Amino acid sequence: MTTLYVYGLANCDSCRKARNWLERFEIPHVFIDYRDQPQSAATLLDWKERVGGWDLMINKSSTTWRNLSPHRKAPGSDAEWNLLVREYPQLIRRPVVVSADGTVTQGFSDNLFKQRFGDRK
Repeated sequence: MTTLYVYGLANCDSCRKARNWLERFEIPHVFIDYRDQPQSAATLLDWKERVGGWDLMINKSSTTWRNLSPHRKAPGSDAEWNLLVREYPQLIRRPVVVSADGTVTQGFSDNLFKQRFGDRK
């Protein structure tokens, strides 16, 4: 059986909805709160590559992003992005769903999960 990992924040509504959807359709998964278990720089870089870049990985409409100083919103390197995300894990668009085959998706919607896991009744 392949393991599905769901990364997010325990108090995040989207993460709760995603986990409930997976449980409802009996899709085994492991939830990891990345505030309690920070991910390595290498993992964050891998996610960034798989989702299409930092701009797609970061939720720029979040209150946290809006409250950052202008110079923090313009990291010039992967290392600077990594530091920012490790300092503010809530910036990551969530949940991050990682399959054993390396597929990474972000966010939750019923349609997104139906596309990813098959239309379930």
